[in-house]
Amino acid sequence: MHTDIGNALGGDPELTRDALDELDADVAAAHERITDAMADREFGYRSLNLPETADPDAIRNAVAPFSDSEAVLTVGIGGSALGAATLSNALESDVDAYVLDNVDPEHTTRLLDSLDLSRTAVNVVSNSGTTAETLSNFLVVRDAMERAGVDWTERTFVTTGPEGNLRSLAEKHDLPALDVPEGVPGRFSVLSTVGLAAAAIQGHDIEAVLAGAADERDRLAGSLYDSPAYAYGATTYALAERGALTNAFMPYAESLETFAEWFAQLWAESLGKDGQGQTPARALGATDQHSQLQLYRAGPRDKLVTLVRPTERADRGIPETDLEGLSYLGGQSLGTLLDAEFEATEASLTAADCPNVRIEIDRVDERGLGELLFGMEAACICYGELADLSTFTQPAVEWGKKAARGLLGGGEFAEADAVRGKDRLVVE
Repeated sequence: MHTDIGNALGGDPELTRDALDELDADVAAAHERITDAMADREFGYRSLNLPETADPDAIRNAVAPFSDSEAVLTVGIGGSALGAATLSNALESDVDAYVLDNVDPEHTTRLLDSLDLSRTAVNVVSNSGTTAETLSNFLVVRDAMERAGVDWTERTFVTTGPEGNLRSLAEKHDLPALDVPEGVPGRFSVLSTVGLAAAAIQGHDIEAVLAGAADERDRLAGSLYDSPAYAYGATTYALAERGALTNAFMPYAESLETFAEWFAQLWAESLGKDGQGQTPARALGATDQHSQLQLYRAGPRDKLVTLVRPTERADRGIPETDLEGLSYLGGQSLGTLLDAEFEATEASLTAADCPNVRIEIDRVDERGLGELLFGMEAACICYGELADLSTFTQPAVEWGKKAARGLLGGGEFAEADAVRGKDRLVVE
């Protein structure tokens, strides 16, 4: 992974090289804290150890009974699903991958009706084994299998913690079970059993994913000028402190669109605390040049744009044409056009004094994705250290979970009472 922060300097809000040089001492202290916490296997920081602690053999052994699958369905929510979806949607495979990470009944019904459940592997993912959305969707999937005459116990495995409903279910029905890594929050778990099981069923090289992550871990250093991940984390933090409170994350590859969703969860849930944080906005190049770029370039001066691309990709030529005004396109390629769009957007933002950062990987393949995923996790943790935030907690999310459980009759919670007491002003 390569990080170019040159266009983050001198814009509006303004970040100078002198300010970054001063911040570098704090980055050195943050790196020392991070490396010590990794060595001590502290909660959350364990995620940065996954390139060496994840066990690909255990993952492959667990999914071996599903080698005949034509599809894999991950049932989870948030970090329990987005990592798997990011890898699956970025990489080509003959095995289709789907995710149930919402409880929209119409979507769930359409998806289950479209699948041959007798050839679908179902992975139910919940660390606690009690996540309401995940367990509800699993009960619906299990019922659909039974109605289709499919023995659900032969098509299902679980990824869960040491205790809870899913662990009990696996023991009762002798289901293959993978362990969620201890001390790793869901949004940081993509490089573990949580994110890699579906990729293994699809035939992807999960060792290469971990190798790419290990390469990026080895680039962590005591200076932001020596570490692509820390360069990004420190620059985003410094710009947020100066008023760039929106981070528009814009990959120039369709295969990385879900990666932008994964990034949005990581950034928002980890850093949105104590009145601080940076709101992630998802965009896709070149599509959103024709819409969102108007706001980024000419709207309020409160934004950073992160541009992400692979430097190598398969290409496709543009045929010659005699259409007036389009001859300049003939003989070019779609890849050349996309690169021109990328560089034009970058220059356009810079000319308008909108800070922007360029992040590049060699290719969208297993190794490149491992680099990118680990790099963004380390950047997020660096930002959290610099801002003195509790990066690995999510108290606001827990509030909503308690409110929903109380509304469903799952216990007495003050949060549910707050929902019932909502003020109403209905306009009809």
